[in-house]
Amino acid sequence: MTRFNSAALLVLSTIVSAVSAAPYSARTAQCDRTVLLAATDAYVAAQTAGLLTPLQPFLASNWTYQENNKIISPTTGVLRKPLKPDHRRTNSDLLQCATYTELVVADAENPYVIGTQLRLDVNSKVRVIDTIASTTGSWLFDAKKTLQYVQQEIWAPIPADKQDPRAAIQAAGDAYMDMWNNATADKAVPWGTPCVRLEGSVYTGSGKPDDSCKPGIPSNHSQAGNTHRRYVIDEAMGSVSIFCVWEHMMMAADSHEFRLEGGRLRFVHTMTTCGDRVCRL
Repeated sequence: MTRFNSAALLVLSTIVSAVSAAPYSARTAQCDRTVLLAATDAYVAAQTAGLLTPLQPFLASNWTYQENNKIISPTTGVLRKPLKPDHRRTNSDLLQCATYTELVVADAENPYVIGTQLRLDVNSKVRVIDTIASTTGSWLFDAKKTLQYVQQEIWAPIPADKQDPRAAIQAAGDAYMDMWNNATADKAVPWGTPCVRLEGSVYTGSGKPDDSCKPGIPSNHSQAGNTHRRYVIDEAMGSVSIFCVWEHMMMAADSHEFRLEGGRLRFVHTMTTCGDRVCRL
């Protein structure tokens, strides 16, 4: 069974550290949303075409492509495949100069659910493309079902006077992620009602006012943690995207996205892939 070796995790740690020390942070000026979205549009165009051409004007000279927690050549990853998205949603982090994009491709021949974080440098050029690409064999994967569920959700911008603080949004996501190795972390999760969780293609909601995100939450808190976390936070959408290594599931590559409304969890989206292996707990 292939697992991440220490060298691979060291490389990933280096990238995470570089992201954390990025020129754009909470201590510097905000980025321009228009620039972020233009770069993201170019990324989606590149993924749709299976060609880097639309992205070339936006790429930094030393840009890095990472897929499922491994640095690889973009010519050998999912970005080389022409995939027409049936769903796309992008959130923007104006302090880290980053975006998170959720793509669903329900094509029966090439089904994918993809999450991608883009990070731009001080020159508004893309320096990191960080992708979690789930497909057949990934955890609870069914792109058609996922598409059905995401299309019925409403992720509208939140009015400025009702937005949760950036720190609170990240804290909610971290508390949820910490439940696997911290017996008290669930007490810090701001569970909302209604709240629905889309885990792969399994949905915990049925459109009722008492829908809950809690079904299936672990009772065993002695599992491995979920480390090497990378964040994209959008206060206007109440959302945080967290990419990580999911140690207790075969060292899987994982994406969790959380949306808060009024300080409480409303939506949780996950995608988890074990590469060329079928994910198992």
